[in-house]
Amino acid sequence: MHSRSLTALFIIVALVTVQSSLAQQTEVQQYFEWTSLPFPKEEYTQRRAKMMAELKSTDSGIFLCPSRDGLSNGETFRQLDDFNYFTGLEFPNSMLVINSYNDQIILFAPHTDFRFEAASRKNDFPGRPLGDDPELKVKSGIIDIRPFEELDEFIKSNVDAHRKFKVNFNSLVPGEINEIKTSYISSWSSEQALIYHLQQTFPIIQIESAYEDVGHLRIIKSPIEIETLRKAADITVEGIKAAVKYIKAGVDERTLEAEMEATFKRLGSPRIAFASIIKSGPNSLWPWRILASHYERRNRKMENGELVIFDVGCEYKNYVSDIGRTFPVSGKFSDEQKRILTMETAVSDAIIAAIKPGVTFAELKKVADAVIPDNEKKYMQVGLFFGHHLGLSTGDPNDSHAKLAPGMVFTVEPWYYNHDKNIAVFTEDEVLVTDTGVEILSKALPRTPEALEKLMKSK
Repeated sequence: MHSRSLTALFIIVALVTVQSSLAQQTEVQQYFEWTSLPFPKEEYTQRRAKMMAELKSTDSGIFLCPSRDGLSNGETFRQLDDFNYFTGLEFPNSMLVINSYNDQIILFAPHTDFRFEAASRKNDFPGRPLGDDPELKVKSGIIDIRPFEELDEFIKSNVDAHRKFKVNFNSLVPGEINEIKTSYISSWSSEQALIYHLQQTFPIIQIESAYEDVGHLRIIKSPIEIETLRKAADITVEGIKAAVKYIKAGVDERTLEAEMEATFKRLGSPRIAFASIIKSGPNSLWPWRILASHYERRNRKMENGELVIFDVGCEYKNYVSDIGRTFPVSGKFSDEQKRILTMETAVSDAIIAAIKPGVTFAELKKVADAVIPDNEKKYMQVGLFFGHHLGLSTGDPNDSHAKLAPGMVFTVEPWYYNHDKNIAVFTEDEVLVTDTGVEILSKALPRTPEALEKLMKSK
């Protein structure tokens, strides 16, 4: 073939290839095509304003709130609680700054989302803007959005001005955070990594814990948070009820998990709040940290005469539930099992009956201690926390010295582990402090021995 003809042919093939590639190129994806804020933007605007006021009430500071690293090993992205709480955004590798010195609320964000980019696969990874998203300011309610690359200079200029920074380091001790120590083996939170980076990069930086500041806000749930927590509790109740149908000798613990968690998903929960704790017989006598120290321990077959304990929860719109019950594998409690469960639920009942605005957690503990029979005290685990606060986490910020106030949501869960009689029972309820007393969010799930047996017979 003539060389001119070959050249023309190559040009035609190249043009066709380019046109074909352009025709197939997927359009850039916009952030709000994929997701939306879980709650109206006004909810987040109000939270940020309250945090600004909180900082000013404690001699000011610059609150640094990091988002989660976007890297994934296959799991679905789940935003860090504080960043979620104050923005509702699923942005990776970003920083929310609330600067009470200058009344600034700034979001430092990447221009684009690296998770949507791959040079060799443009069609599958078409890219999407994050900080550059044209709708971001309007839909998020955050007006001051800056490139993440400018964060370093912002911090440096404020360090030079001797302004203090605050990070929500999970510490009940207020004040300046000491140097973060390294170790050969450790699991750092995002906040620990941030503090370490700041201390190494800016040696004279002053960093204080924002735990109390954040806790004062998150400990009181707004109406929309309460409705979301109610929904999460309802889903968990239905999941437990579904799993109860499969309790019998010869069935393993993992089967109960599977049936319960399938119900969670069918009812709208995308994920569990924590690894489901369903433990029977000898397993029921050990706390979850001990059971979880081995890969296969938490999957034994149940036997008649044993008890099986549920300590489980789901997530709904990032908010969690945590509910516990004890069931007899045979469908009927022995006299001693019934006696112990009745005693344990009586302790729980006494705590719940004492819940109302103005009461302290210390006073609730005194109520519990007074109800527990002396001969059972060594088996009852009450301690300072007969429960824990719920919200975006099963470890939501708390203040052990706070007086109960409307909007607080926490669990009541006095534990009973008796290794002498090889009997453990567990009842965990979710409660909401109201204006006049308490609402039990898990009330739809039976809790007395007789009612639990009846639930099992209905399967």
